[in-house]
Amino acid sequence: MNSWTEEEGLQQKLRARQPTLPKAQQQVVAVLLADPATLVNQTVETIAAQAGVSMPSVVRTCRSFGYDSVREFMLALAQDLAVSPHHLHRNVSLSDEGPEVVRKIIQGAMSSLAGLQRRLDVAVLDQVAQRLVGASRVDAYSVGATSGFMAQELQARLFRLGIRAHAFTDPHQQLISASSLDTDGVAFVISHVGSMPFALEAARLARSRGATVVALTQPGTPLAHCADLCLEVSVPQDTTMRVGTEAYLAHLLVIEILMVRVAQTLGPDTLDNLKEFKRVLEQHGVDSSVYTGLY
Repeated sequence: MNSWTEEEGLQQKLRARQPTLPKAQQQVVAVLLADPATLVNQTVETIAAQAGVSMPSVVRTCRSFGYDSVREFMLALAQDLAVSPHHLHRNVSLSDEGPEVVRKIIQGAMSSLAGLQRRLDVAVLDQVAQRLVGASRVDAYSVGATSGFMAQELQARLFRLGIRAHAFTDPHQQLISASSLDTDGVAFVISHVGSMPFALEAARLARSRGATVVALTQPGTPLAHCADLCLEVSVPQDTTMRVGTEAYLAHLLVIEILMVRVAQTLGPDTLDNLKEFKRVLEQHGVDSSVYTGLY
């Protein structure tokens, strides 16, 4: 039975007692504090692996804070998160000093990206790569500033790999694009929120034309449900923005991984083309620290 007073939040207790705990338990607490919103739903095995300790160490940590089981501890942590006063960042308090802010934000991001590595479906990723390689045209649709940047990045990377691609942020252009895609075309829809009406309309129209709809979004969104292939990105919710920095980083990494798989699928000639692009840019002093000159 938990013996702590109700007035003090569980996260506060973890921070206060962390230095006095045995080393293994300190490691467990450090991982929990770095990304409580994600780890609250993880298994004991996952938490132990991230902390670099045994599963009994996780159990002992929970018991040292007055909880009979890991499940009871995680329920209390979830309740604490629900009433957390953090509005700057999910782990940062207004009174935190600079070094603590740096540590918490970076550790939180690292934990989110580690979660992405565990959850990313490589089989789906490779299906998307194959579909992009064989596409007659890839049109990327996006909603909002962050997703708009992602769509532009995807288009630029595909263009360098020799794949015909466009990026559209305007809903009218998205509908025109979707209506003109054929059965070999791909509509690549990027929206972390995944519920914007005009993006869904364009995705459904593209699918009705026989095109493959690929979504880069959170699992379970309306966009995920209407896509043929979904690259699911799940990160802790940002406390201030609908699409926070960790979602931004996760989307960029998924695009990076996908482009590498596309390049590998295309084969050795692609590497020769990329080398030639680099040589031309250096020759003209564009996008390069080296300028070889034209003559």
